[in-house]
Amino acid sequence: MTAPAPLADVDPFDLPDWLGTGEVIWHADEGLRSGHVVAGRLVCGDDALVCDLLAVDEAFPVPVADDATRHRAHQAWRHGQVLLGEAAGRLTLAVPGTRFDAELVLDALARLARAVGGSPDNMAALLRIGSEKPTRR
Repeated sequence: MTAPAPLADVDPFDLPDWLGTGEVIWHADEGLRSGHVVAGRLVCGDDALVCDLLAVDEAFPVPVADDATRHRAHQAWRHGQVLLGEAAGRLTLAVPGTRFDAELVLDALARLARAVGGSPDNMAALLRIGSEKPTRR
């Protein structure tokens, strides 16, 4: 069993300006019941940025985050922030927990809005509640 790679830090000031100034919607590409990672994207008009949610405390059958990432995610959350990182070239919001529900998603997005100097009032979420990836018709 190999240890998970640490999440690479992302500076909120390196993210696109529209995240802090526009009306942003996070679109879930998978259902919230799909597991400890929920793929998604942030959209504002014609602009989009992939953005996944990672529940760092999932540990079965193997840990999904290394100890340093878990510690930083919990520390950021305790201080009203969210850990912004990059995994496989995708922006990732790392939060304490093992699964996601609507309240946790909205809390993470509100913390992202504050991190980029925006207002949580300008964030919205389009959630899927299933446990599988949606099929396209």
